[in-house]
Amino acid sequence: MTYVVPEVVCEVQGRVGLITLNRPKALNALSLDMVRALTAALLQWQDDPQVLAVAVRGQGREGPFGAFCAGGDIRFFHQAALAGDPRLEDFFTEEYTLNHLIHNYAKPYIAFMDGIVMGGGMGISQGAALRIVTSRTKMAMPETNIGLFPDVGGGYFLGRCPGRAGEYLALTGEVIGADDALAFGLADVAMNAEQLPQVWAQLGSTGFASNEEVLTWLRQQALPEQPKTVAAASSIDRYFALDSVQAIVDALDAAQGDEWAAHTAATLRKRSPLMLHVVLEQVRRARGMSLADDLRMERDLVRNCFHLRPGAASETVEGIRALAVDKDHAPRWNPPRIEDVTPQQAMEFFRSPWPAHAHPLRGLR
Repeated sequence: MTYVVPEVVCEVQGRVGLITLNRPKALNALSLDMVRALTAALLQWQDDPQVLAVAVRGQGREGPFGAFCAGGDIRFFHQAALAGDPRLEDFFTEEYTLNHLIHNYAKPYIAFMDGIVMGGGMGISQGAALRIVTSRTKMAMPETNIGLFPDVGGGYFLGRCPGRAGEYLALTGEVIGADDALAFGLADVAMNAEQLPQVWAQLGSTGFASNEEVLTWLRQQALPEQPKTVAAASSIDRYFALDSVQAIVDALDAAQGDEWAAHTAATLRKRSPLMLHVVLEQVRRARGMSLADDLRMERDLVRNCFHLRPGAASETVEGIRALAVDKDHAPRWNPPRIEDVTPQQAMEFFRSPWPAHAHPLRGLR
């Protein structure tokens, strides 16, 4: 292996490349070194005729599995933004390049999405040829809670969820389980969590003859498919198809006696008002974009999240401060209310800081 770090264990067993994210105390949150190690392994195995497929899992606190990946290392984002650390720019460029590589990987890439799968964890799993969930799966794109947006290709994969589920998941950041993940098209099969260690061991010891044989065998280990329905699907589609964040919240507020609507409105009121407006525009633009174009747009957005208002004035820096640094859970959003955000404030985030020929992701296709 050309790039080795303790937090990413890469090995070839039999005909399969096996990756274990090994940072359990941080719920396997991705550092720049981890992104680089993942990228190096995937590029090396893509050209290795011995490797027919690649599988990735997370190390839990009690052993393998139980936690996949909680996202990017937001404490690093906070420190780097305040210090002007150039590695912050490197992180997002290289992470999004890794996301693109996974979506376009030449061999089956299999994600064991057991436990927490959030943010950057979705970025390294949604492009998989087989996305496996369990009864322990807790999936979300919770970025509006820290003044960010669902990046790592979130616009692309959320925008392709059925109905208006993409807008709902992106704006609220709600956590869903295996059944909803399957219904929303964010997972392919479910397995018993207790079965995963045996399946993982067999992946490395079975004499597979082809790429497709690996996938066929894994699908045979999955639980029988059940009808995929979401209880709130009609409500999600009705409210989250509305033209603006203000219209969505007003309609939810007007739904007297509807417990789901009241909960959803209250959730939205806690998120960054500014980023709610940015995110609604992001998901709707991305719905008609290729993955490469979406990632370029998201690279523009994330640069602007940290630089339109630099340092502590950044909505994202403030959101991370409140959640993960001071942990007072009282972010001082600016503007403070959904009603106070102007369209112009949201649209500023979509202006690219780079000309097309100099964009850091110009090479993605």
